[in-house]
Amino acid sequence: MHKMKMSSKRQKSEVLFANAKLSIPGGVNSPVRAFKSVGGNPVFMERAEGAYLYDADGNSYIDYINSWGPMILGHNHPTVVEAVKLQAEKAFSFGTPTQLETEMAELVKSLVQNVELIRFVSSGTEACMSALRLARGYTGKNKFIKFEGCYHGHADPFLVKAGSGLATFDIQTVPGIPAGAAMDTLTAKYNDLEGVMALFAQYKEDIAAVIVEPVAGNMGCVLPERGFLEGLRKLCTAHHTVLIFDEVMTGFRLAAGGAQEKLNVQADLITFGKVIGGGLPVGAFGGKKEIMECLAPVGKVYQAGTLSGNPLAMAAGIATLSILKNNTFIYHQLEQTTSSLASGLKNAFSSKGIPVVINQLGSMISVFFSEHPVRNFEEAAVTDIPLFNRFFHHMLDQGIYLPPAAFESWFVSAAISDAEIEKTIQAIKTM
Repeated sequence: MHKMKMSSKRQKSEVLFANAKLSIPGGVNSPVRAFKSVGGNPVFMERAEGAYLYDADGNSYIDYINSWGPMILGHNHPTVVEAVKLQAEKAFSFGTPTQLETEMAELVKSLVQNVELIRFVSSGTEACMSALRLARGYTGKNKFIKFEGCYHGHADPFLVKAGSGLATFDIQTVPGIPAGAAMDTLTAKYNDLEGVMALFAQYKEDIAAVIVEPVAGNMGCVLPERGFLEGLRKLCTAHHTVLIFDEVMTGFRLAAGGAQEKLNVQADLITFGKVIGGGLPVGAFGGKKEIMECLAPVGKVYQAGTLSGNPLAMAAGIATLSILKNNTFIYHQLEQTTSSLASGLKNAFSSKGIPVVINQLGSMISVFFSEHPVRNFEEAAVTDIPLFNRFFHHMLDQGIYLPPAAFESWFVSAAISDAEIEKTIQAIKTM
């Protein structure tokens, strides 16, 4: 495999990045966009269509991140674009209630059966932060359990062994967060039910919530082992603890009802993002009525956001979720496409004598360069990261855009066809 190098095909991106660093820390507005982990400089995109991204130099790339998940229908889907255009002609924002918010809420409730009430916010971080506050207010307890390698946004109490960007940049402790902010954060190993049981035994009735990515996407794609989520459900029920599924990535992606439907386990609160906004910035949290009614203005748990329920975002989300609701065959298509990709990847690496583990569920997939299964962050962290970095740059030069970090899931869209998969596999064969 060739060494990493600056591509002469991306000279405009190099100039744009140099300019960006003069005004923006690190030249990016989210660290996940930086190429620090894989080396080199980020590619600046100008437009997208279907399965492809197009950069400032006019190069095209098959897109396997899809804006980190939301573009499940592919880029620039005409129905979604038209919905946003129609709303933009009316107004961008009101700061008042709109019928769109109710329509969106009813649509989510029709897809996710245990969501009785839902509140919209502007990001997944807000959704998870608010869900945790709500769980604490509802139970009157303070401690909560999260899992090593699971990322729930950048709110202070979550940035403990949080995987994703923190793992990418090898940040073990985060300056600016006082010790007290994380003192009630308890951590366990993903897929280690016994470890969770030990925490409940130690802290007995002090645990307000357990928050988990039902399918982890922030240490790469890591699947729950049989009995893990079911065990969490039983423990939370027994201890009057709120089980929160962080479905910011998995919601409406793995199935119309998200990971809960796919895996047949129900949480008390669910957080959403990504697909729910159809590409615009939206988050949400919802669940049981008795818990959600603790929120102001009904209850005393305060949460607010001036642009929450933004009409442009609601329009994009309604258009996207309506397509998914009325065409559930899309999920079958996505699963087949991603399974075909997984099989092709495995065969291509095998033919080159490269040990590889492919984790996949639905349209989420990850490649780990390892001879051993990857079931938690500890196992993901000891895979061959330098090899992944070289693999990333080789694929980028071949017109394949992958997540620029080994600790991120790939996301397949409905616009990916056999032709894109074949090109991806052929690119591996030239390594």
